[in-house]
Parts: sequence; structure tokens; C-alpha cells
Amino acid sequence: MRCLILELKLGPILLLLICATITTKAAANGDGYKQCEHTVKKWAFSSQDSEIKDDKHVMRNLLFFLHVPRTGGRTYFHCFLKKLYANAQECPRSYDKLRFDPRKENCRLLSTHDDYSMMVKLPKEQTSVVTILRNPIDRVFSTYEFSVEVAARFLVHRDLTSLSRMAKRARLKAGGVSTLDIWPWKYLVPWMREDLFARRDARISKGQSYIITNDSYDMEEILMPLRDYINDPIAREIIHNGATFQIAGLTNNSYLAESHEVHRCVLKYQSLGQYVLEVVKKRLDSMLYVGLTENHRESATMFANLVGAQVIAQLTKSSLNSDFSIANGSEQRSLLPNSKSDANHQENNSYRKLKKVSSPSKDEAENSNMDAGKLMEAYESCISSLRNSQSERRAKSLKRISPANFTKEARRKVPEQLLQEITSLNSLDMQLYSYAQNIFAKQQALMAQNMENLPSTLDERAHNNSYSLPSRKVIVLATTSLLVLFFVFHFVNARRRTSKVKL
Repeated sequence: MRCLILELKLGPILLLLICATITTKAAANGDGYKQCEHTVKKWAFSSQDSEIKDDKHVMRNLLFFLHVPRTGGRTYFHCFLKKLYANAQECPRSYDKLRFDPRKENCRLLSTHDDYSMMVKLPKEQTSVVTILRNPIDRVFSTYEFSVEVAARFLVHRDLTSLSRMAKRARLKAGGVSTLDIWPWKYLVPWMREDLFARRDARISKGQSYIITNDSYDMEEILMPLRDYINDPIAREIIHNGATFQIAGLTNNSYLAESHEVHRCVLKYQSLGQYVLEVVKKRLDSMLYVGLTENHRESATMFANLVGAQVIAQLTKSSLNSDFSIANGSEQRSLLPNSKSDANHQENNSYRKLKKVSSPSKDEAENSNMDAGKLMEAYESCISSLRNSQSERRAKSLKRISPANFTKEARRKVPEQLLQEITSLNSLDMQLYSYAQNIFAKQQALMAQNMENLPSTLDERAHNNSYSLPSRKVIVLATTSLLVLFFVFHFVNARRRTSKVKL
């Protein structure tokens, strides 16, 4: 009886405590959302770029290629940018270099997986940004496949301990960098590598008692299934909506401290992602060029005409300026042969000029004879050999996880439900890709318009040249006439003096 009375007394108290706990949690969640909303809005306001300039399609001094992983950007780097820029003009941290110093002389190209926060280190008014986007579903598949491909290369080792020893020795010997040094692979590959080793060890312990399906994206005994991959916290942080976060400067590789808190808030409260998306759309609008992986041929042609042609023009102008500086320095020294101190002063000035404007290299000499058409020819030749080498390396790597093999046919067998899940997880990227398609269509229209205006432009230049050439001839003729008159005058005077002497 006493127990019953005690229970009746404690019941309301326990109920009140439970209600209070729920209320506190709800209030905390509400406060958490409000705090995150404030953080994201503040970032979005501070990140709004200034008004889009009319000259956004005009190339500036520094080209920043913001390479979103698995969009075909490495092909552009090797088959376009490497053809355009000399090695000396690449900024450090261009894939194979990890340190970035924007103060490097003659730094004209930065090509990297770094996100947009890199802009805080660059002279914004002198920088043009280009990027390539890909259908988000295909990009997730490609990221998964590349993670597996690179991780499988390490299966030649007996275990992870042996791998660590060998990797350390190889790194010390080579002195270079590998895929494991580059974002995001420095996170994704070790994660997949550990998983592959663990599954191989499990197969060995089981002997032949395991069953393998014929679905390469769901071979649980061999590798991490795609469904597990996309739902892992690592994938949610790095892969999903990766293009949006990278162009926003909100990856876990960001240079800005506040970016990490904004990223966390958007992951926690998905509705806040719309603020980020609006910032990213405006940044796309202000870029010199936006390519699409799916429109490969059209994108490459557009890059050659909108970007490549301007780079060639810049390098040609730079080369001419360099030649002019050298010639100008020589003329100044020859004008003052009797002044040793002045001659030394002019020589030092010329040396300083040459330090600022490097003399044309072999690569630059080749580029001076290139145009958009020749650039496309070089690109086609390069991409063919590059794809062959990549295909061979991929096949060799996937043999180590046979029978898994990522083909178009295997991808078509992936359940629709899983595709819908990938779409949902990448809702921001899906919207961004649709927006990029509209930008791409506008760029195509602009290029078509420029091509139509090209004949009239050439005619105008020819017309201008027809006037400029006679003026040069006139100058030459006038100079020659003056020299002839000068010599005739001296000759006549000499004859007169001679006549006076005879008299």
C-alpha cells in the first residue's frame, strides 16, 4: 500500500522531468538552428562578390583552374594548359606541387583541387576563374570507382604494416608527391584501402566458403558496396554536393576558419544549403568559362576559343614586350658610350626588367605559332594517348579485385532506388548542374556570335593595315630622302672648299 502511494506521488514528478527534458532539447534544437542560420547568412552576405563586370569573358593575368574532382579536369590540365603555359609560368601547388606562393615571378597558371577559398591568396582583380562541372550522379560513381582503383594498387603488399614501410621508403627515395597527397584522395583512398585489406583478410580466413554476386557495385566480399559508400559520414562530408561546397570554399580543405562551421551547419540543416547555392551560382556567373563533362567535344572547342585563344594572345604580347625591352636597353646603352656610370646604370635597369619579364622559353616560342585550331589538334592527339594510358592502368589495378569490374553495363544494373538516393544526397549539386547547363548554352551562343563577327573583324584589320602600311613607307622614304640630302649637302660643301683651295 505504501509502495502504491509512493508511486502515485513520484509519477507526476517523473512525468514533469520527462516533459522538461523534451522541452529543453527542443529549445536547444531551435536555438541550434537559429545559430546556424545566423552563421550561414553572415557567411553568405560576406561572400557575395561584387557586381558582375561586363568584361568577365576577357582573360586576366592569372588563370585559376578550379578543378572539381572527376570532371575530366586533369585532361584539360595536360592536354590544354600544359600546351599553353611554360613550366616556369605554373604557380606552385599545381597538382604536383604542394606549396603555394602567389608572389612567384611570372606565375600565370594555378590548377588545383583547392576550393574557392584559395582566392584569398590571389590578386582577385587580376584573376580569371574557370571550372568544369559534371552530372552529380555520374560524378559520385566516378569518385567511388577511382577510390577503389587507386586503393587496389596497394593490394600487392602483404598487409598494411608492410605497405606503410614500403610507402615511407618510396617517398624518401622519390622525393615527389602522390595521389595520397592531393585532396580529396588523401582522405578517400586510405579509407577505401583499409577496407579492401580488411575484406581480403576476411576472405582468406573463410577459405572458399563465401559467395560473390555478379554486381560489381554490390560485391560485399570483395569491396565496399556502393550503398555503404554513399551513406558513410566521410562521403557525406567530402563527396555529396562536392561541387557546390568546393566553389563555395566550404570543403574540409578550406583556407578560411569560418568555412568549417558553415559546412557543419549546412550538413546538419539541409535547408540552409540554399544560401550557399545562391553564392555559388553568382560565382559561376562571374567565371571566364564553365565547361560540362557530358558535352565533352563542345566544351573542349569552347575552351580553345574562349580561353586558349586569349592565353595565346597574352603570351605573344608578353614575348613581344620582352623583345622590345631587350632592344630598348641596347639602344639606350649605345646612346651614351662616353659615360661609364650612366652605362652601368642602364645595364642594371635592363637586368631588372629582364627579371620581371622572363625571356621567351622554348615552350613560349612554340605557343607563339599556335592558334585555337592548332590547339584543338594538339588536344585531340594528347587526349587519345592519355586515355589509353589511363585505361591500361585502370585495368591493371582492377585485376587485383577481380571479378569486380566497373563498366557501363554494370552501372546500368544499379537499382533505381540507389540512384534516387544519390540524387537526394546531392540535391544542391543537381540544382547547380542545371544552372551550369544554362550558362553553357549562353557561352555557346556567345562563341557562335564571335565566330560570325570574325570575318568582319578580319576585314576591318586588313582595312586598317592598308592605311598603316603606306604611312610606314612614307616614313622610310622621308628618312632616306633626308639622308640623301644630307650627304649631297656635305658633298657640295666639300667641292666648294676644294675649289677655294685651288684658287
